[in-house]
Amino acid sequence: MTRRTLFLAVPAVLALASAALTPTASAAPSPAGLAHRNVHVCSAPASGDAACHAIRHDTITSNGRVITNTTPAGYGPGDLQSAYRPSLTAGAGVGQVVAIVDAYNDPNALSDVNTYRAQFGTPALPTCTNPSPLSSNRPCFSKVNQKGQASGYPRNNGGWSQEISLDLDMVSAVCPNCSILLVEASSATFANLGTAVNRAAALGATEISNSYGGGESSSDLNYDASYFNHPGVAITASSGDGGYGVEYPAASQYVTAVGGTSLTGSITAGWSETAWSGAGSGCSAYDPKPNWQSSIANSVCAKRAVADVSAVADPYTGVAVYDSYTYQGVGGWLVFGGTSVSSPLIASVYALAGNASAFSYGTFPYSHTLELNDVTSGSNGSCVSALCNATTGWDGPTGLGTPRGTGAF
Repeated sequence: MTRRTLFLAVPAVLALASAALTPTASAAPSPAGLAHRNVHVCSAPASGDAACHAIRHDTITSNGRVITNTTPAGYGPGDLQSAYRPSLTAGAGVGQVVAIVDAYNDPNALSDVNTYRAQFGTPALPTCTNPSPLSSNRPCFSKVNQKGQASGYPRNNGGWSQEISLDLDMVSAVCPNCSILLVEASSATFANLGTAVNRAAALGATEISNSYGGGESSSDLNYDASYFNHPGVAITASSGDGGYGVEYPAASQYVTAVGGTSLTGSITAGWSETAWSGAGSGCSAYDPKPNWQSSIANSVCAKRAVADVSAVADPYTGVAVYDSYTYQGVGGWLVFGGTSVSSPLIASVYALAGNASAFSYGTFPYSHTLELNDVTSGSNGSCVSALCNATTGWDGPTGLGTPRGTGAF
């Protein structure tokens, strides 16, 4: 296990709020009669579709009843800021627009993210006066459909609503001064989600997070050209939650593929990370190796290698999320994991760095590897190479490592 002891002066309100949380790292046995289960809130995708990568970590009684959290459980903003040390100097993130692309509609998106922000002492996000948040010099929130309209939203969907809440909360945790643009695709087809990505870029997003994926196909290069080739916009995509294996759009040559770790520790004691067993990784069957991955030997991967960087994703070391649109009878304060956590987290670190206008796909982290925490232990499957085993330098489950501030972004 790679041990990292970090020292960071986090804002007092966040440090105090976070200290009250109970991380779900399973450091102590559950009380008698209680157990844990992980729930993939999106079902497996059909061919040509994607599924969200959010995993809800429930605590259940012996008769199967899910215990409702009335206060946050899991890591909060102070924990994430301590572990990854993003720059939170005055004004950091102002003018940056992090777009969240998901399928279907979350009718409570704004009120839920503002409940999360209020819990941790962060000012509420007002509605932007224009569908493009760039018109505002203070953080605001915009929600549009894939046509760019602030009305006529897709049908509601409980699983994707919890995914949306997770994504919005992670942006608020890491980049509280960022504006957030939520673009809701009509359905979970790659064509509709890709259209939503294009809409986000057209509306001025500086970063775009995609916390979903599906199987690779011979259509992927067409999807690359049609939806993800946006120079000057930092696009992240979660690597998947099924362990060793590649999903799209993480395999796209035009995105930063984000893997996952298990994060344990505390603000006072420091943090340790290992590769999360569920993180996706491997060699793409279709996408060519981008030039910024030239350091990865052809003997390891002759095509696009996944992932590039990573952050916490293990549901057992999960994050606090607030969602009031009850799904499967579960709502309120929840604990989530999956690479749905790590993708918006990394997009938000890109936003804090503020370099998206000069962004050239994965060039930044590969040019600044010393600015990352190298994760060197753990595995996500059975193979004989770094494609599924964490090691010094690049590896599949964690890429080049996790953020150590914004220097690599």
